[in-house]
Amino acid sequence: MMSPKELRTILQNNLDETLFQLNKLLSGQNLESVKPVLKRLGRNQALPHWYQQLKREHALPNLDGKTIGSIIEMLFVSVLETFTYRSYEVSNLTINPAKGVDIPELELGIKSPSENFCTSEPFFSAYERLLGNEYDAVILLTDYQTAKKKPPLKIKIINWQYLKGSQIADRNLCRVAKIHREWLFNENRAQAKKVLRFLAYINQQDWQAKHLLKMIEVLNDEKGIINRIEAAIKHYHNSNLKNEKAGKELIPIDALNTISRIKKISPLYLGVIQAADDWVINTHKDFARIPNDNEWNRYLSSPLDGMIGMSFALQWRYHFASVFKT
Repeated sequence: MMSPKELRTILQNNLDETLFQLNKLLSGQNLESVKPVLKRLGRNQALPHWYQQLKREHALPNLDGKTIGSIIEMLFVSVLETFTYRSYEVSNLTINPAKGVDIPELELGIKSPSENFCTSEPFFSAYERLLGNEYDAVILLTDYQTAKKKPPLKIKIINWQYLKGSQIADRNLCRVAKIHREWLFNENRAQAKKVLRFLAYINQQDWQAKHLLKMIEVLNDEKGIINRIEAAIKHYHNSNLKNEKAGKELIPIDALNTISRIKKISPLYLGVIQAADDWVINTHKDFARIPNDNEWNRYLSSPLDGMIGMSFALQWRYHFASVFKT
């Protein structure tokens, strides 16, 4: 029996052809060849409700994006069984996101964003933003948003990427974390953990947090910090002038005072870290915890090679634009 890692390697080596076959199925071709797999995967061992229309009209019923994602998962697994792994001894594959991963036998996730490049994903820990996912994933970019405007609904996969679990993390925040991980760990582990917590919990739409992040980017450069403090002060006044004229809410004076006070602390990097940590505590209260031992150790050994954007609402919002636009 082949291991999940070995099976994923086979998929990676045959991904283009696998997706070519998937697009054939999405166009209503070769559906008979995967009919037994679809029946097994279907509810109550029955063919999915959309099967006959796809076969007959080469188009899907008018369905929502989440349902389209489920259809793509079923067809993808069907291609894996009947094409990608046809020459190997592989047990039946299942789709079971309740186990925390879409295809448990491969330990592989499937994400199918459309042209807005976004998906919503379950939230487990804020540190996923830097550490990534436990499992690798195939990202299948669909043309659903365009196709739904031109019925009948003819969907295809227009681009795809295979991402390692660690790559399903925020690209920019990983970059910043990687710059400072080694020297800050050697300098002061407690402060290093505060920086990690800030990067995990930051709301990059918040004015104060956004400018603190810019300072953390140059944390070991005192002149760089001063330049960014001065730039933040200038931006504050310019922004509030515009906001006042437009009748918009002003940026609170407390945010400016917090940034300005950093210049009075020596060394400056400690002032930045303290301001960042205060922002986390004031914003998130008890929700924002320090990384546990497992998260900390994973952080120290992580490649920090995130490739996507990640923001948090009630769920994670994954942004895959950077994966497909590079």
